[in-house]
Amino acid sequence: MAKVLVLYYSSYGHIETMAYAVAEGAKSAGADVTVKRVPELVPEDVARNSHFKLDQKAEIAKVDELADYDAIIIGAGTRFGTVASQMRNFWDQTGGLWFNGKLVGKVGSVFTSSATQHGGQESTILGFIPTLLHHGMVVAGLPYAFQGQSGVEAVKGGSPYGASTITDGDGSRQPSEVELEGARYQGAHVARIAAKLA
Repeated sequence: MAKVLVLYYSSYGHIETMAYAVAEGAKSAGADVTVKRVPELVPEDVARNSHFKLDQKAEIAKVDELADYDAIIIGAGTRFGTVASQMRNFWDQTGGLWFNGKLVGKVGSVFTSSATQHGGQESTILGFIPTLLHHGMVVAGLPYAFQGQSGVEAVKGGSPYGASTITDGDGSRQPSEVELEGARYQGAHVARIAAKLA
């Protein structure tokens, strides 16, 4: 049984919702799944005034525990075409894991969100993949076998690089069912690969 960590950062709850869908998918493929989040860097008063979702139930992850998993599926929103600084800050503390090769051969995967269809979802995922490769991880995305990412009948996230959702500028749009299906598919896909490698 593969051990999978879904590690996320979510300001407004969209990525949190996607993270639990990813976890459902990984569990459906037989994985032992843990969902954790990275620490918030914004002062609490600023977060409250900005209406951040502060009642998230996932525990805060610790950098050293990343080595305990066979796969790590990372989720964070897009900030100006790259991953949110909270997630970047967390991974910038993984030098010791890198130096000791603790993540070599483990599976890494990324999912994201943005306010608009062209808000940097692909650049965010593609921009984070080098971090996984520097750690020697095996990168998995969201294959076109998940056909929900194809077609133009609806506004939707998702690409071969990873699942994603579109939130709208005011955050009012929640992940659609097809976006959640993509997240579940990605979770199951990663879990199956991790089980084979483990």
